[in-house]
Amino acid sequence: MTHDLTLSRRKALGLGLAGAAGTLAAPGLALGSATIEWKMVTSWQKNLPGPGVTAQRICDQIGKLSGGRMRVQLAAAGELVPALGVLDAVSSGTAQMGHTASFFWQGKMPAAVFFTAIPFGLTPLEHMTWIDQGGGQALWDELYAPFGIKPVMAGNTGVQMGGWFKREITSLNDLAGLKIRMPGLGGEVLRRLGATPVALPPGEIFQALQSGVIDATEFLGPWSDQAMGFQKVAKYYYAPGFHEPNGTGEALFNKVALDGLPEDLRAIVLEACRAENALALTESEWMNAGSLATLQQTDGVEVRFYPDDVLAGLRKESDAVLAGFADKDPLSAKILESYQAAVARLALWSRVSVQRFLSARDGA
Repeated sequence: MTHDLTLSRRKALGLGLAGAAGTLAAPGLALGSATIEWKMVTSWQKNLPGPGVTAQRICDQIGKLSGGRMRVQLAAAGELVPALGVLDAVSSGTAQMGHTASFFWQGKMPAAVFFTAIPFGLTPLEHMTWIDQGGGQALWDELYAPFGIKPVMAGNTGVQMGGWFKREITSLNDLAGLKIRMPGLGGEVLRRLGATPVALPPGEIFQALQSGVIDATEFLGPWSDQAMGFQKVAKYYYAPGFHEPNGTGEALFNKVALDGLPEDLRAIVLEACRAENALALTESEWMNAGSLATLQQTDGVEVRFYPDDVLAGLRKESDAVLAGFADKDPLSAKILESYQAAVARLALWSRVSVQRFLSARDGA
């Protein structure tokens, strides 16, 4: 039994020494010039604009910042584990690290959705502020602790679009029977309005949309969506992304593996994620703007806005869905309370600062 536990711990630590076949190092052992080798599993296709690029860049940066003392090999969705198997793989020690999005784990822990995006919730900067300054990180840690995982922000695809539709949405009636790929709480909101949300990993969306398995889909923003090819089979591109006003990607660490790193390497790994979080957001903002113009001017995509009655219905049902978290379990209720307090506090400032400025800049 002791032998099995030792092997399990070593598997999670994953401190493989390059050039020393079969040798593993435990915490505190001098590593000399050997290289620590980790695996990162992801929910994305390799180098997918947005999250796929982010995941690879984190791996590359860890190698550079560590001076080659540590190397992280990326396994894209399906290469080592399925796209939606990342949490389990990191928890079990199959991989020491993962890159994904928290709303994929809604079935295991309902409140995980708060750490990606909530309908009509926090914007990217507001979300980062809640995590860093408003107690969000401590709650995130507490939620993932039973899985032996440390989560951190690691990339952001910005404010999302509302989705791709094969037919126009002119009223609430058009949502009845609509088959749409939309994860997270947005899917539940649409279900309450008569739509049928369909759960699909990113790599299966295009084929489902093309073949008619679904009538509509959301994914991220114009940059990533264009790379997925949605413009080839759907021409109506709706805004706003009521369901995901934020696009936080998460890095997941097996807690045993992370704690087993030397202190300086642990700091490097976490700092690589923090730096990528900011870089990915600015990159997405820049690339989304250019891709949106191309989609409209070259691909003939029509950008539409949800009608007022649709937005009103979405807001009403979003409030009802969120209220349900108060009764799920004590931790979910605590996360809901913290999140809503952050929305109330930050919205006051955002209305006075950003919202008013943008209206003034546009002459509205």
